[in-house]
Amino acid sequence: MSQKYNFPAWAQSLTVYEVNLRQYSESGTIKEFREHLPRLKDLGAGILWFMPVQPVGLKNRKGTLGSYYSISNYHAMNPEFGTMQEFIDLVREIHSLGMFVILDWVANHTAWDHHWVKDHPEYYRRNEAGEVHPPFPEWEDVIGLDYSIGDLRLAMIQEMDFWMENTGIDGFRCDMAMLVPTSFWNQAREALNKYPSLFMLAEADQRELAEEAFDVLYNWNLHHVFNDIANGKYAADEIRWRIPSEITSFPQGCDNLLFISNHDENSWNGSEIERLNFALEAIAVLMFTLPGIPLIYSGMEAGNYRRLSFFEKDSIDWKLDKMAVLYSKLANLRRNNPALWSPGQENKLTLLTTSSNAGILAFTREKDDDKVLILINLTDQLADFHIEGIGYEGRYVDVLNGLMPVTLGMNPCFSMPGWGYRVYSGQ
Repeated sequence: MSQKYNFPAWAQSLTVYEVNLRQYSESGTIKEFREHLPRLKDLGAGILWFMPVQPVGLKNRKGTLGSYYSISNYHAMNPEFGTMQEFIDLVREIHSLGMFVILDWVANHTAWDHHWVKDHPEYYRRNEAGEVHPPFPEWEDVIGLDYSIGDLRLAMIQEMDFWMENTGIDGFRCDMAMLVPTSFWNQAREALNKYPSLFMLAEADQRELAEEAFDVLYNWNLHHVFNDIANGKYAADEIRWRIPSEITSFPQGCDNLLFISNHDENSWNGSEIERLNFALEAIAVLMFTLPGIPLIYSGMEAGNYRRLSFFEKDSIDWKLDKMAVLYSKLANLRRNNPALWSPGQENKLTLLTTSSNAGILAFTREKDDDKVLILINLTDQLADFHIEGIGYEGRYVDVLNGLMPVTLGMNPCFSMPGWGYRVYSGQ
């Protein structure tokens, strides 16, 4: 099965970076966030995904500030962050730096005090008593929309078009996309495809969403495998046997988002350091080198070790950290080496056999004359091993360590500490 629309050429080599604007600085404003743009460019961030920037509802609000995902007006700006003009200017500046912008879009539900509740009460799902209600009991700050209503569909597409037309963003990350009928997303993509460089990311892993609507789907399965590997439940074999279902059989023309953290994972399940601990660097390398698009969440480059509050002010502690260096090297390798570009299944992936196959994941990725060789120890134990078979031989540069180029012949030997890794780029 092939995607109906072409994967945007501009996005093929880029890394997604999720912006939690509220927690990004002491003020949580667009004005202060702009000061970080040169640093983000140096980090290698390519697509800046902004969590929702619209006003948050007051009725049944959670906490002091409420959830970004409880929206009271789709075409307004949350005054907590700044003005609409400031956002427009921000998008222009991001574009001038060679980066792109996608906006988080919440189509499944609105705040209780969204203006549609009065203006268009027919847009909402109702129970047997005729009352609007949350999609799930624990989502008590929002109420669900009814996509059997054709006028709602048109109104929602108009709201999305407003942001594309007036702010110059490049696309959307669509919240809980699987809760909204696929037919709506297909309808929205067809309408919005008048913007030829449109990029659509779904927070969902249902493959049918990639047939017409979305360029990228979340890979939840590999995310959970990453956590389990870090906690000793699995090792390299688990990745190896999942390659066919998670990667090689992925719909042609679209890709999967690989991640070790995001706003939900951080706030509710723990920071990436809390969950991955000593395996963090090894899993980060895997996230950037397996077929897919890697995601960096706000603060990961600063070695953020804690859960950020979701409904209260809780600023990120910005500090210099070794993870920023690692992410920058990996993001720039992805940008410069077409063997790592999206859609990932268009580049040849070859799993290699080693003398320590259970714990060592070894693979190459190739496209035309470009090649990378990846070796990762997915255990906490020292491993002495050699690569078997053929197809990996050649001259390489050690991307992360900056060593002199090396020539790998048949059956090269390696000694790698627990959670160690090597990333080679072919010459």
